[in-house]
Amino acid sequence: MTAIRPVRKAVFPVAGLGTRFLPASKSVPKEMLTVVDMPVIQYAVNEAKAAGIEHFIFVTGRNKHVIEDHFDLQPELQNTLADRGKQDMLDVLATHQPEAGATSFTRQQAPLGLGHAVWCARDIVGDEPFALLLPDMVMKSRDGRECMESMMNVYRTSGGNVIGVQECHPDEVSSYGIVEQGETVAGGFRIDGMVEKPSKEDAPSNLYINGRYILQPEIFDLLENQERGAGGEIQLTDSMLRLADSQDFFGNIFTGETYDCGSKEGFIAANVSFALQRDDTGPAVREIIAKLMG
Repeated sequence: MTAIRPVRKAVFPVAGLGTRFLPASKSVPKEMLTVVDMPVIQYAVNEAKAAGIEHFIFVTGRNKHVIEDHFDLQPELQNTLADRGKQDMLDVLATHQPEAGATSFTRQQAPLGLGHAVWCARDIVGDEPFALLLPDMVMKSRDGRECMESMMNVYRTSGGNVIGVQECHPDEVSSYGIVEQGETVAGGFRIDGMVEKPSKEDAPSNLYINGRYILQPEIFDLLENQERGAGGEIQLTDSMLRLADSQDFFGNIFTGETYDCGSKEGFIAANVSFALQRDDTGPAVREIIAKLMG
């Protein structure tokens, strides 16, 4: 039996223009907009770190240098906080600071889709399995175990490729990539098929792909010659369907909440939800909501 190789690296596609958040995203990358007091991208990085990821790869674009700065040390800020005795704030910064050499950045020079963004990370990932996290999708666990951590638990038994999925209302399947659920495997299930945005009548289930993946490196060879699909872009799903001809795919159902922070409504919902669960902001936010609902 072939040994299951560990997943050490994660890819974060952050090159999108964020046009739905103009004018804010004209100068501030949408991944740096904050949910309460933490940038959207930090939630994805923290999730990957909790799952055991050691190396964080960001596929960026023009005017995204602030993301690189965010994950760098800022001696002036740290010295100022130290001089003022703000140890609690220093501890927060240290918690979110990657180890030296644990981040890499590469450019997606043209907006050719998610598949192309993943392909741009090929030389940094190399010949090993990797995690892929779409930062717009901010997850909130109900049981303390993050989505990627649960997927890793499935992967360590199943190997192959693992996709995070969630239930949606049957009327919403046409908005998502939907998977066909097969036999139960190691806390997850075998994926017997994937369909992009099916009609309600043609959908094999109501389990949608939620923006979390563990993929084998053979996906890069397929992405390199992948024909453009929907929207004239290189679609990751198209290459996954081709990879499924020779490799197993498994699904893991995440039972927490997922907020699409690429939309204004999802971004606002995430801010309210995360603010309500915190001791320092929850009581005040509840009062504010009560007054607004009047």
